[in-house]
Amino acid sequence: MISAYTGTQVRAAEEPLLAVGLGDVLMQRAAHGLATAVVRELTARGTRLNGARVVVLAGKGNNGGDGLYAGAFLAARGMRTTAVLTGDAAHPAGLAALERAGGRVHRLGDAALPELAAETARADVVIDAVLGTGAKGGLRESAAELVKAVNADRRGVLVACDLPSGVDADTGEATGPVLPADVTVTFGAAKAGLMADPGADYAGRVLVVPIGIEEHLPQAPLRRLEDADIAHLLPHPPRRAHKYSRGVLGVVAGSEDYPGAAVLACRGALAAGVGMVRYLGPPSVADLVRQSCPEVVCSTGKVADNRVQAWLVGSGMGPEDHDQLERARDALDCGLPVVADAGALPALPDTLAPHVVLTPHAGELASLFQRLGGGEDRDAVEAGTLDAVRQAANRTGATVLLKGATTLVAAPSGSIFSQAEGTPWLATAGSGDVLAGVIGALLAQAGPDVGRFSEVGIDADVRWAAIAALGAALHGRAGRAASEAVSGGPIAAGGIADALPEVWGKVSMLSNDGARKRNSHSQPLR
Repeated sequence: MISAYTGTQVRAAEEPLLAVGLGDVLMQRAAHGLATAVVRELTARGTRLNGARVVVLAGKGNNGGDGLYAGAFLAARGMRTTAVLTGDAAHPAGLAALERAGGRVHRLGDAALPELAAETARADVVIDAVLGTGAKGGLRESAAELVKAVNADRRGVLVACDLPSGVDADTGEATGPVLPADVTVTFGAAKAGLMADPGADYAGRVLVVPIGIEEHLPQAPLRRLEDADIAHLLPHPPRRAHKYSRGVLGVVAGSEDYPGAAVLACRGALAAGVGMVRYLGPPSVADLVRQSCPEVVCSTGKVADNRVQAWLVGSGMGPEDHDQLERARDALDCGLPVVADAGALPALPDTLAPHVVLTPHAGELASLFQRLGGGEDRDAVEAGTLDAVRQAANRTGATVLLKGATTLVAAPSGSIFSQAEGTPWLATAGSGDVLAGVIGALLAQAGPDVGRFSEVGIDADVRWAAIAALGAALHGRAGRAASEAVSGGPIAAGGIADALPEVWGKVSMLSNDGARKRNSHSQPLR
């Protein structure tokens, strides 16, 4: 599991080492890791190291010092290294090391900006080391103008030092012009702002360089499930399972206007391991569900008449679908886990619980804020997704999943998961309905046992957020697999559901426990 921290937490973890005079040691470790990453990037691209052109954009603080020391290491390897100092000062020891190694130095105020921008844009590697984790407000004046000019004509590899300048380490908000990195080399731990949009837009691949502060870090406020975590959390039916023990999901979705949403939600659920799906809705929609998914048990009755372990409500429902909204209210009131898509917003009670998972996109979350008495509009949500999803969970008491290129899941306790396995082709009608089906199926299979969550360090009160993150991870991987099956081309929502079982099988085999359980189903006769 990847753990990410705020810049404040990372700086606090450095304090015990700084107090005993190890500041230069930390900087040297960071710079060496940064330089090593640059060498690997150039080597992977087939660029000859000796004579390669490197430009370090160096601010006046410790981030600039990291970049200058890295530049010194690279100059010593035979690279033509130039530092462009963007402020009125520079880290003295780092600057001296660069000059001793043969690096050149330009001061932004002393040289013509167009010439500096042209030299920077032509470099084989640009190291962005202007602003660090403590900076607020983005690049200013001539530094901002330089970055704009470089952005317009950059050709080489862009490596960000700790984080792209202008990205907030705590929130991921981006201010002013930002150089989009091919790779961000971050020190000590991943920063939360690199794992939330829009910061993730600029981060590229994120590499973490250990520098010796790790034992001083607190509990991570943001985490990302990786292969082993996903494999461990996937439910596996025991040998004597039956359809009811595998979980039954009730689905209240679809309408005369959007009947396909019910079909896609049911298909997502069926592909995600649930033992049975019970559908409740209008007769015409129920007929379509029967035709498309003959495994689904359809009814036009009431929520109370159905024994299930979890509910899915809201997909494809409008404010005029009164019977469906009444069913959604009943499902939300019954005390079972519920995944509630945007169509259920009018049915939400004033107070929710963590076992209710809301799944809005940015526009729908803005609408929810308005319903709660005001708050961010869509632009504000998209500009600060991490703060928005945390605020939504806090204000509703529910688990909130904010859909996007990076999907964030917030528990009311403040814990957040970030998943980004998908492809832009997932932005297609019905994709969210399939996601709701996947999460609903996982909720129905959760059961009371929290052991598999605690085994990967997830507390019981956060398990609902972890289940939603697991669903987002599977959904994203299925979308990518479906696209790869057509050579990276576009996909429809049904293709996501079709790809899910194979994705599930592949990831489950990454776990020894999953392999053991799967193999136990087919023991040879003796």
